[in-house]
Amino acid sequence: MTPVTLIVSRFGLGILTLLLILRVRGERLVPPADTLPALALMGFVGIFIHQMLQAHGLTLTTAVRTGWLIGLIPIWSAILSAIVLRERFGPQKLMGLAIGTLGAVLLVTKGELSWSVLALPTTRGDLLILASTVNWAVYTVLGHRTLKRLGSARATTGAMFLGWVMLLPFFVPAAGWREYSGLSAVGIGSILFLGIGCSGLGYLFWYAALERLEASRVAAFLYLEPFVTLVAAVTLLREPVTAVTIIGGLLVLAGVWAVQRAPAAESAAGLRLAAGRSGRHTTEP
Repeated sequence: MTPVTLIVSRFGLGILTLLLILRVRGERLVPPADTLPALALMGFVGIFIHQMLQAHGLTLTTAVRTGWLIGLIPIWSAILSAIVLRERFGPQKLMGLAIGTLGAVLLVTKGELSWSVLALPTTRGDLLILASTVNWAVYTVLGHRTLKRLGSARATTGAMFLGWVMLLPFFVPAAGWREYSGLSAVGIGSILFLGIGCSGLGYLFWYAALERLEASRVAAFLYLEPFVTLVAAVTLLREPVTAVTIIGGLLVLAGVWAVQRAPAAESAAGLRLAAGRSGRHTTEP
């Protein structure tokens, strides 16, 4: 299947899954009109752009390398938090960003640090995946206000539907539905898993977690994705794993760990310092 047909198919199933959940919960299916611009922006960033980048990137690189690169998302989330939320960005975060960047460079270049490597098809795929990780961090931060107003299920459903509509002008002229006839039972099962599990439930769980936790805490769970991807790619796809892939991936995770640990430590130190200055049990915001 072409990337566009795959994306349209999986998110069509995802939307049906979310609509069913809303109906069972007794929630309204149509969001308020004044939330449509925000939902359209969320759909454009989190569905249209993100999936186009990732699906086309996967045609040019491996699932293992994609999984390692996705581990960079918490770093981008920390940077956006510093810019948008004015969170402190101290030395440990900078060190973590540097380590994670080095790991990503090793993954993208496969250890061949020269400009000529950019001509390799795999590298172009890695760069698309790398762009999708930045895009996902933006999507994570983007929907907070709408999420608080509509709740995770309604916000996710509205954004997913509008993003799916944006894909139709690429799907319909190409008559993408003709590709369904060539699907095997494994192919059909894969699309059902992507649609119901990864699109419908996956996106819903992500925003449901953001409803209850800070974005940095939610992003931390993406540490597990590179390892899950590695096991699945080796087991199901028989993809090879090189030493550079492992080293680069471990550097990515080390950088993410350093960035993720820094905010809590710096915040706690700041609270202790404020309490010491004031001599009271309260702290300034």
